[in-house]
Order: sequence, then structure tokens, then C-alpha cells
Amino acid sequence: MRAWLLVTEQLSARLDGPAEENGWGDRAGDTALTIPLPALDPLVTTGIRAHATVLYPFLPVARVRPGSADPGGTDAALRTLFASHAPFTLRFAAFHEEPGVLFLAPEPPGPLAALTGAVRAHWPEAVPYRGIFGPEGLDPHVTVAHGEKFGALRARLAPALPVTCHVTGVRLIVHDGHGWRDRVTYPLGAPGRVS
Repeated sequence: MRAWLLVTEQLSARLDGPAEENGWGDRAGDTALTIPLPALDPLVTTGIRAHATVLYPFLPVARVRPGSADPGGTDAALRTLFASHAPFTLRFAAFHEEPGVLFLAPEPPGPLAALTGAVRAHWPEAVPYRGIFGPEGLDPHVTVAHGEKFGALRARLAPALPVTCHVTGVRLIVHDGHGWRDRVTYPLGAPGRVS
């Protein structure tokens, strides 16, 4: 529970100073590996698209070089890594709360956790959430809302559950200093393809 309380504190700190001072904020050149979950967009009230995070932050964009033809580079390694994992289905059936956050936990969490574990094993220097939640980060989840009281929101959104999402790829997103931009999607179980 303490980890989620830190999220709330860190999000509040973002409003009081630049990212470099508070340790949580997004920086130009940051990358993240996410799974877009558009079927959950109507449930998410955070102002960003519904997604599950594989790893945030990942490596600086200059090191990833998305679309690079370098067969020994990070982009090629990501392509190979994700191609070695089969597509999978996640089910989101219930809301969960921790102090300051309402979220959905995927069922089963294993496939998403396996992707995170594989990326972390290959790039151990990429520490989830800048280490705010310890070296292992957070359990797989989709953030629905931040705040203090979620009763009315839960009641309004509950009829939409359960939601099933088929996951076919992992998206690399890049922060440009103003917001997150989609850069490339690495298909699961599809050697050599990138979109």
C-alpha cells in the first residue's frame, strides 16, 4: 500500500516543480514500453489512453534508435524479444483500490509479468518507475483514476466489466518534452515484423 501512496505524493510533486527535481516526471527522450488497451479507454479517467505498462521508463530514445537497421542494436533486440512471446488475452473483471489510485488488475497477470521480466533481464539498468516502488516496480495493472474517493466512479463504471483484451504487440512510446508519442509497435509472436 505504501507504494501506491507514493504515487499520489509524486503526482502532487509534479505540479510543484520540474521533472528533474521530483524524480517522477517524464523527461524529453524518455521511452516506455506499453500495451495499448483501447477497449478500456472508456473506463480510464486519467487523461491518457488505457494501457498496461511493460516498463517505464525504458532506455533513452537515442539508445533505442527505433527503426534502426543495426542488427545488434536495441531496436532489433526488442523486436526479437517480443517476437519470442505469443499473443495473449487479458481479462479485467474488477476494480481495485490502493490509497490514491483506482485500478484494474489483469487476469491472468502472468503473460504481462513475463514480458516485463524478459525486458528487465535483458536491460537490468532500466529500473521500473525510476525505483520509486523499489527495484521490482508494481504488479501489472491499468490505472483508471487518481484521487481519494472512488465510490461513485466505481458504481458508474462497474456495469462495463468484465472487459477482455487480446494483446498482439508492445508499443514503444517516446516523450518529446510535451507529451508521449507512439513510435513503433513490436508484434508478439511475429519474427521480423514491426509496425
